[in-house]
Amino acid sequence: MQTRFAAIRQQLEDFTPAAGWQSWLYEFLLFGFKQGWACLYGGVLLALLVATHLFYPADAALARYDFLTLAALAIQVAMLALRLETYDEAKVILAFHVVGTVMELFKTAYGSWQYPEASLLRIGGVPLFSGFMYAAVGSYIARVWRIFDFRFTRYPPIPATWVLAIAVYVNFFAHHWLPDIRIGLFAALAVLFARTRIRFRVWRADRWMPLLLGWLLVSLFIWFAENLGTFSRAWIYPDQQSGWTLVHPAKLGAWYLLMYISFVLVAAVHGIRRRTEAAYAS
Repeated sequence: MQTRFAAIRQQLEDFTPAAGWQSWLYEFLLFGFKQGWACLYGGVLLALLVATHLFYPADAALARYDFLTLAALAIQVAMLALRLETYDEAKVILAFHVVGTVMELFKTAYGSWQYPEASLLRIGGVPLFSGFMYAAVGSYIARVWRIFDFRFTRYPPIPATWVLAIAVYVNFFAHHWLPDIRIGLFAALAVLFARTRIRFRVWRADRWMPLLLGWLLVSLFIWFAENLGTFSRAWIYPDQQSGWTLVHPAKLGAWYLLMYISFVLVAAVHGIRRRTEAAYAS
């Protein structure tokens, strides 16, 4: 399914500015525009978190969390109906919703974080809108993968990436009873993907970066978004009970590992398009 953005993107890519610095500036602005479009679902959801924190009536008949759940669902339906995303991307979002909700149920039961407001649309201590926050990450990766036409060089064997992703997911739960092996998981990631490059096309030339660096940049962006989320008291950590404080930078590690799981799930839908270094050199 072609999205409505496809025609807009084609028009922007067909434009030819003057050579030199104007061409470089245009490519930079086009990169920002495409990234913003890929973030559409998560950006709207994050704006809702902050707006409802600031302006939602405290005595409203519908609880704020329930409003967020219904709004997130409405955004998803609207994006499909208006052809702003593909059905394959919607499948990724559903998978993220399930994976994220399971993790939320476990983590809130162990007090890792909590949702301080009352609501009806919830499972245990987890309001249903929380799954959409994980879905926003999946939505971004799925959309940016298509928009920038991702290809990879020196990508490791698929079975190995799945084994590592399962180990990462299990450790999110098991470290409450067993030794935390995340240092070993980071080392395994470094070994497995040390030579992997992600190739992408912003405009007319292929660009690349180390895949490990790409995950770090996205994780950093998610950490910034998490700070807005906790500021809006959509959820809070134990040290934020008496007032908002910056989310500890150590959380970047958890987001990096979650980023990896997210990437592997999206890769199962889009597939890994491999190229050799020799092909690009030629």
